[in-house]
Amino acid sequence: MEFFTKARAIKLRSHNNKYLVADDDQKTIRQSRNSSSTKSRWIIELVEGGSSIRLKSCHGFYLTATSESFLLGMTGNKVIQSQPDSLKELPIEWTPKRVGPKVELRSFGGKCLRANGGPPPWRNSVTHDEPHMNSTLNWVLWDVEPIEVPENGSMKEYLSMMSTVSSVSDDLLSELGSPVSPRSNYNSPRPSFMEKNSHRFSINKAINLFENAKAVRLLSHHGKYLHADEDQESITQDRDGSSKTARWTVEFVPGADKVIRLRSYNNKYLTASNIPFLRGLSGRKVVLTVPHRLDSSVEWEPIHEGNKVKLRTRYGQFLRANNGLPHWRNSVTHDIPRRTSTQGWILWSVDILEILPKSTRPQEISNNETPSTKIQEQEQEQEQAQAKTQAQVKIVDGRTIYYKIADESGNIEDEVEEMCFTFRGNGVEDLSRQLEEEIGIEDLIVCSRNPLNGKLFPLMLQLPPASVVLHLIVVPADSKVGRDLERRGMVL
Repeated sequence: MEFFTKARAIKLRSHNNKYLVADDDQKTIRQSRNSSSTKSRWIIELVEGGSSIRLKSCHGFYLTATSESFLLGMTGNKVIQSQPDSLKELPIEWTPKRVGPKVELRSFGGKCLRANGGPPPWRNSVTHDEPHMNSTLNWVLWDVEPIEVPENGSMKEYLSMMSTVSSVSDDLLSELGSPVSPRSNYNSPRPSFMEKNSHRFSINKAINLFENAKAVRLLSHHGKYLHADEDQESITQDRDGSSKTARWTVEFVPGADKVIRLRSYNNKYLTASNIPFLRGLSGRKVVLTVPHRLDSSVEWEPIHEGNKVKLRTRYGQFLRANNGLPHWRNSVTHDIPRRTSTQGWILWSVDILEILPKSTRPQEISNNETPSTKIQEQEQEQEQAQAKTQAQVKIVDGRTIYYKIADESGNIEDEVEEMCFTFRGNGVEDLSRQLEEEIGIEDLIVCSRNPLNGKLFPLMLQLPPASVVLHLIVVPADSKVGRDLERRGMVL
């Protein structure tokens, strides 16, 4: 309780490193990484004669525990914003309990405020519930961050003051995970001598990743690969790393040893265009092109950072993998990230798919020659060199696994989108472990559906050959259908 008696306003940060926010519809409660928004600020009201509190949002509504199920058949109940007739109503009261450096917030029914993870519709949702699995015990724990409020200021004055710091438009853009508006004021300090030399070292180290590579694939911060879309123009992200559209051929730029070009499966180049991705924002489109002259728009400078790289255009912007709501989700732009939460969006892991034979170096292409002829010549020379030297190549193995998550009774809604990821393990145990990490659910059962009677049966001994495309059903072990499978002895 001491967390709340010393502060007038707080922010609550979940185990997902996201903040509890009150949406503008004045009803929805969810999680967001944007800590600067007024929607993440909660005014504390102590309940007289007790150890409970009330939390009031920036809209003047209270954090409320309802008895309405979040999803039919599941145990979690909705948490909303509401304006009760009386402040003595129990659903707006929460009892804090300290757990180490964090707190639990228990509703009137004894359930805990819970920040959910996993795939939609669970992702970023907030319910009140009891965690039933070890992997979800920390989902009910919150970090409390006090906020300074003027001692003599009212709630209205405080929110008015905060609104001058964070405008509605920038707040909305941050919620979408988008680049900030060009109107934002961003000033970077002049780099020192040591910083300049460190930067040169990062470039030299990064270029070593590409100098012996004939083909690579790039994995974004979100666990998705850079793909050349089959419309032969768009660039996207996708979890399928085995597709030909995730393969990029590396070319070094003549006269610039530390600059590369990336060519897609259809012989088009990764290009930083001048076209705004969305009007009024700073991010610009990254597309596929075959320019008549190979200019700076198809040139990228790798910069090493940790075990990843940044790819910078010749004009100082970076290849950026976006996330958030459509149209940002899975899009790729070139931009400069200005928020702490999006700094990782310009970092890429490099997987080498094919090594360049030692006898072959990238051929120079003069600016007055069309690339298509030279590309064919390069490919023929490289294929001949490969046949002579019989160079060993390193290919990243893997198979694409498609899956859906069943509800308590083993049913799946038709509109639920099938998800996928690249699996590099050998057996059912490895697959179960990777699915637990992918979904965020512990103790699950990996099943397939019998095509004759439609019933679920668990995968137990071994996986089918890699040539067989797997479409799986994931069942939580503590669900009704999971307990039924165990009772019938179908789960080892």
